[in-house]
Amino acid sequence: MVKVALSSDLHLDVNRQNVDQLLPQQAGYLMQQNVGVYLIAGDITNHFDQSLDYVERLQRLIAPAQVRFIAGNHDMLHDVTYAALESPLAPTYLHLGQLDVAGTNWRIIGNNGWYDYQFADNLVGRDFLTWKRAFWVDGTIEQPQSDPERMDHVLATATAQLDRARADHKQVLFMTHFVPHREYIRYTDDDRFWNMANAMLGSPRLGILLDDYRVPLVLFGHVHRHFAPRRFGATTYYDQALGYHNKRINEWSQDDYFTEWRQRLRLLDLK
Repeated sequence: MVKVALSSDLHLDVNRQNVDQLLPQQAGYLMQQNVGVYLIAGDITNHFDQSLDYVERLQRLIAPAQVRFIAGNHDMLHDVTYAALESPLAPTYLHLGQLDVAGTNWRIIGNNGWYDYQFADNLVGRDFLTWKRAFWVDGTIEQPQSDPERMDHVLATATAQLDRARADHKQVLFMTHFVPHREYIRYTDDDRFWNMANAMLGSPRLGILLDDYRVPLVLFGHVHRHFAPRRFGATTYYDQALGYHNKRINEWSQDDYFTEWRQRLRLLDLK
């Protein structure tokens, strides 16, 4: 049995965290809980180099336990290209990769994910790309294809990863950043901003794929609404986003970062 810790959307920079002080606290707690694998489903900082540095430092502190992360849209904003994101940048970066959990039949699969506007299919004839470039943080992220085409690539790579796991008779914990299921999307009659933003939250096609492969466990992030674990079909979904705490937005239930992180952390035993 191996204990796995799940989290996402740490937003260290937005939350003005002193990483030098925070890392020993987090490492000490993870080791105290006998965590064997710590997974972070993206949005660590707004700079990929800083996100990677944080993960690599944490990995050194808690070894031989393993830390793995994928990139969220915020990690993609600076210091990294699309081509680099699609490559094995570091052993701790799990996008398009896998980690077989020693002593178990579990395989952790990482795929950053993306979106295809289909969560906003209640809006007809809208120019989501122009809106994204004007109002959404992702407007500065460069890529060689459209958003729906990028999501097609995500689905193709995820299918290949799941096919390999099925051939190897592995149980799968699938880690992605963007929302994979429509039940996590909020639709309103009067909030046009968020109805448009739904286009950039993820894709229902990923949830259909995960359901087709009867994936037991899924970790995702991107939305900071602090959902409890939910089961749809054969799959239990975990959204362990920490979120923002500042003068404009307060999504925490606790007063300090470490306590909030510890509360939002989800511990699972993989047997």
